[in-house]
Amino acid sequence: MSESVAEPTIEQQDPEQLRREWVKTHFQKANQFLAEKGIIPSKVIADESRYLAPYFAIWKMESKQPTKQTFWVMSGDLPSDYVDVKAAVTARDAIRHFSMMWQLKAENLHKSGATKDETQLKFANLLVSRAESLFQMQNDEKLWAELA
Repeated sequence: MSESVAEPTIEQQDPEQLRREWVKTHFQKANQFLAEKGIIPSKVIADESRYLAPYFAIWKMESKQPTKQTFWVMSGDLPSDYVDVKAAVTARDAIRHFSMMWQLKAENLHKSGATKDETQLKFANLLVSRAESLFQMQNDEKLWAELA
């Protein structure tokens, strides 16, 4: 009779291993998101990318030729999104940009009447919630002190 081995629970797993798995998962999510937009990533600029597991990751990614471009790509416990690197110099600036952009998107959904649809209302509320959280995180000097 063989003895079964129980899988470790989340509490028993190594926090560093969980963090690495989260980063890997959200890196793949960012790649897939860009691919769905018709952008094929060629490399990530890791030293300029940042993440705060399990909340968000902001990746600086280059696309393949012939139209080589660089983007900031957001993934995590929020809507995936991207913007040309020209919109923000640093990851922190990109987070601020996404925060403001999502506030405006939510406001436009409300103004257009789209939020009469329950799905659109939930999406607008999600955008506002995540935008506010991102703004707080990008504004928290303690999170960015080690990078100065």
